[in-house]
Amino acid sequence: MAAEHAPNASEYIVHHLTHLNSLGHKQAALVDWSVFHLDTLFWSVSLGLLAVLILALAAAKATSGVPGRFQAAVEILVEMVESQSKSIVHGDRSFIAPLALTVFIWIFFMNAMDLLPLDLLPRIWGGAYAAAGHDPAHAYLRIVPTADLNATLGMSLGVLLLCLYYSVKIKGFGGWMHELFTAPFGSHPVLYPINFAMQLIEFVAKTVSHGMRLFGNMYAGELIFMLIALMAAAWAGTMGSGMLWVGGVIAGTIWAIFHILIITLQAFIFMMLTLVYIGQAHESH
Repeated sequence: MAAEHAPNASEYIVHHLTHLNSLGHKQAALVDWSVFHLDTLFWSVSLGLLAVLILALAAAKATSGVPGRFQAAVEILVEMVESQSKSIVHGDRSFIAPLALTVFIWIFFMNAMDLLPLDLLPRIWGGAYAAAGHDPAHAYLRIVPTADLNATLGMSLGVLLLCLYYSVKIKGFGGWMHELFTAPFGSHPVLYPINFAMQLIEFVAKTVSHGMRLFGNMYAGELIFMLIALMAAAWAGTMGSGMLWVGGVIAGTIWAIFHILIITLQAFIFMMLTLVYIGQAHESH
């Protein structure tokens, strides 16, 4: 943020809701990185690698004897995902169940970034940005990838592609095309355009709602953390500087405890909808 004056409430929120699109240097000729949300890319890829690393460590340390707490926790997750996938997807689940497990852990990690102190990583980044000779007022950094609609819609589009893949794999290309034009109202030439339009609407609605649900909840949670920080700052201005710490800790702690349920539930819902949509691709209308 600018060093000349303390930001007002509007500037504070706008700064925290602005994505990092440039590292402050001239863009390369081949790739214009300003069109990408670099912070979303960095945190989502990093947390995805962390999820894969944790699962790989659990697999490497798995033992047939009495499991440790780490192995027991992973086994509980594996059994939960396996039971859900078994009840929803009727067919080969050798890829689908591990995919659902990875999706759950990955999204949980991305959501959990919201539990870090609001200004911790942005302030560290701002200091590094200024040390590199750039204007710290432009040191933008958002650390919750799932609060970025680009990330959540990207994941939901990935699920859509998997659904299309399994539709063709299970039913064959001809069977899938036949379903596109004959479901849900029946196989009659007059109904072909209506059926096809309904199928397209269903694909679009499922994909958009899948991504929007996760984004909306995480974006709202991020805003509430910002409002709590501003509310504490307002108390500090009228009731003494000590209220900045007291109010922030009390209100932030209460919301963070409740938010643990939200980040877990949203990861579970996204995973379940992934299984439901892929399961529907295995079935014929």
